[in-house]
Amino acid sequence: MTSPSPGTLFDRGQLKRQRLRAMAGFAAHEFLFQEAAQRLADRLLDVRRDFPLAFELGAKGGLMGNILRGQARIGQLVSLDCDAALLAPHSPGIVADPELPPLAPACADLVVGCLALHWVNDLPGLLAQIRQVLKPGGLFLASMLGGGTLRELREAFLLAESDISGGASPRVIPMADIKDLGGLLQRARFDLPVADSETLTVQYANPLSLLADLRGMGEGNAMVQRSRRPLTRQVLLRMAQLYQERHSGPDGRVPASFEIITLTGWVGDSLPQRG
Repeated sequence: MTSPSPGTLFDRGQLKRQRLRAMAGFAAHEFLFQEAAQRLADRLLDVRRDFPLAFELGAKGGLMGNILRGQARIGQLVSLDCDAALLAPHSPGIVADPELPPLAPACADLVVGCLALHWVNDLPGLLAQIRQVLKPGGLFLASMLGGGTLRELREAFLLAESDISGGASPRVIPMADIKDLGGLLQRARFDLPVADSETLTVQYANPLSLLADLRGMGEGNAMVQRSRRPLTRQVLLRMAQLYQERHSGPDGRVPASFEIITLTGWVGDSLPQRG
């Protein structure tokens, strides 16, 4: 994978390395993806329409594919991910960066993605491409992390680095706002565009347990402008102290917020049947 170009926000090469390192132990940290995948699958169950050919952007070892393959309305499901090790074993897959899916126009009945789009550098371009990939009557359904995600961790790191070093570097990636995402669906010319949001709050014994989970998910900091200096023990401990002081509950545990934004868009003017 080539080096990021100037102006690029996310280092897709670093993201790939993080995901590959996390794969061996991913099953112990996949709860957030499992929850998001099941919610997407539940939405598909409400749609009375068959999807003979579906593409999944970001396979994560087949996690969501295993759920979707149990649905009678989905025929063939093909996953795309940036390395063969990330694809579902013994299932159709394409090795390609999901940010640039090499798919022909009007070839798909369904394009789905589970918590992958928040890492895309050119989201307007990707949405426009997905719109072209879908057949008339096709559906785009995806979830991504939104701007409210990890707000507690973002605040604690900012304050800790300001206290210790007098400045701060980005430790938690920026994520899109739901209002902006609704506008991007309209800009890409999807019919019946909808962006809705839910926030999941996960309780942790301490902030360091949260960081371990993020590493295990492959969701570490892969920003191009991330600091290349190792995170010092002093900053890390100060961050944990501030997180605990500001957010811990009566039992001493701390919350971590994950805002999950779901994007829905159709190709064609007719309303889908539900039920």
